[in-house]
Amino acid sequence: MVVKKLAVLFSGNGSNLEAILQKLHGKIFGETKIEVALTLSNKADAGGIAKAAKFGLKSVILNHKDFASREEFDAALVREIEKSGAELTVLAGFMRILTPVFTSRVRAINLHPSLLPLFKGAHAIEQSFESDMKVGGVSVHWVSEELDGGKIIAQRAFEKSAGMSLEAYEAKIHEIEHELLPQVIVEILCQS
Repeated sequence: MVVKKLAVLFSGNGSNLEAILQKLHGKIFGETKIEVALTLSNKADAGGIAKAAKFGLKSVILNHKDFASREEFDAALVREIEKSGAELTVLAGFMRILTPVFTSRVRAINLHPSLLPLFKGAHAIEQSFESDMKVGGVSVHWVSEELDGGKIIAQRAFEKSAGMSLEAYEAKIHEIEHELLPQVIVEILCQS
């Protein structure tokens, strides 16, 4: 039995963190047991902190405002990840642009709520909803120096229905995220 450790970084509500904990934490896939070794947020009031606590995990809080530069914050992030022994880091709604201090040292994937390379950045759901596209979707990609620009690992699309509200569109994106992200993590950890 091989134990593979995961770090999950989040800034908000933590619904994707919760999906990872429910579907993967302490679970066995073939010869691999997956453990979430680190939950970390850059916001002390993030909803994901309580979700992690339900699984007995005390989240590390690193407020980016406590650091003089992005690079100093990223160096502290890297230290926490290395200390945890995580071999894969997942950005699950982690709303920070990361520098090479992080991207050159940490093997990380990001979940993004659009079909990349379209609609990069923080307003992807609204932008894709308001576009003329007939589909929306979710992407999981490797983290690189370019914002939402790393190699795409997986994508899943859905058709926009006529008259669909932004709320319904966003709910569909979250539903897909909660399925796709855990699947990708298992694929990566079980083949590496």
